[in-house]
Amino acid sequence: MWQTALRQVQGRFADLLPAGIKWAVAAGLLVGVAVLALILHAAALALATRLVGDRRRFLQTFLAATKGPTRLAILLVALAAALPATPLSPDARDALARLLALATICLLGWIASTVLHIAAGLYLARFRIDVADNLQARKHVTQVRILVRMLDVMIGLATVGLALMTFDAVRQYGVTLFASAGVAGIVAGLAARPVLTNFLAGVQIAVAQPIRIDDAVVVEGEWGNIEEITFSYVVVRLWDWRRLVVPLSYFIEKPFQNWTRTGGELIGTVFLYVDHTAPIEAIRAKLGEIVSHSELWDRRTVNLQVTDCKETTIEVRALVSASSASAVWDLRCEVREKLIDFLQRQHPTALPRRRYEAIEQTGAPQAPANEVGAGPGG
Repeated sequence: MWQTALRQVQGRFADLLPAGIKWAVAAGLLVGVAVLALILHAAALALATRLVGDRRRFLQTFLAATKGPTRLAILLVALAAALPATPLSPDARDALARLLALATICLLGWIASTVLHIAAGLYLARFRIDVADNLQARKHVTQVRILVRMLDVMIGLATVGLALMTFDAVRQYGVTLFASAGVAGIVAGLAARPVLTNFLAGVQIAVAQPIRIDDAVVVEGEWGNIEEITFSYVVVRLWDWRRLVVPLSYFIEKPFQNWTRTGGELIGTVFLYVDHTAPIEAIRAKLGEIVSHSELWDRRTVNLQVTDCKETTIEVRALVSASSASAVWDLRCEVREKLIDFLQRQHPTALPRRRYEAIEQTGAPQAPANEVGAGPGG
């Protein structure tokens, strides 16, 4: 009963004030309440951070991730509580209340996205991709990141849709549009086909996983590692630090090479072209010695064979294995350099040579004496 009387007194007092003063008083009241709410939030956050300390990393991360949504929530609650006390007309208060409702819907979307990212971070905290055997970790990281990006888009669309549904005019227009604009819907569907294609490709990649984060791939003739998988494209970090951006649907529709599909181990090849007299057994023994002293070799494969024979050289192929694509590349370079150095120092005649045979011709016919130096007037 006293609240009704208070509203009546407040309404009579508001009627006595000019419109400009009403808005000035309302703005001052709302700004003051907002500043007070922000100060209280900052104080509460500082106190919570101090109580958590440096030992509880999860709580620190949680406070940092929820700092923005909690600030906005406290601000909206304070403004909603102070709005009835402002000396504004009912229409003005309704307009401000609608704005607060829109902000609340956005806050709910922000909270949902924040909770999603916190849950994904907690799940991925168990996996590490900076270790040698990281196949399972890359599998889970790829799935979670793709799903998080898709859910972020869905949360954003749902938030925008709920915000628009608060307006009667927009809601009625939307119902009319969906009820009568069949042709427009077909055109919009055709225009959105690339987006839908990439969306479905993202679902397929998350489930089947033809690529994962940090996979070594060859795309469009370029070698690199999968650096990022977004909602619509994939970023490949090339060996020379360039970035190749490829549509997500590319990895579903076109063939590509994945060197780490089932594991990181790879076999590398080193080709040498040597003379036919090269000591193959000595080269094979040297290859075994080189890889046995190398930290890059994974102790799986080492072999040397003569794979071709040409007119001037023979082709010798060395096979070596390593735990990753970058390691096998460095191991190939190391083996190539040391084998060439070995041949230069101990078997220089095994390097490619060109042979020329000089044939001495005897009994060649001699020109007649009277023809030597003969010429006009000779």
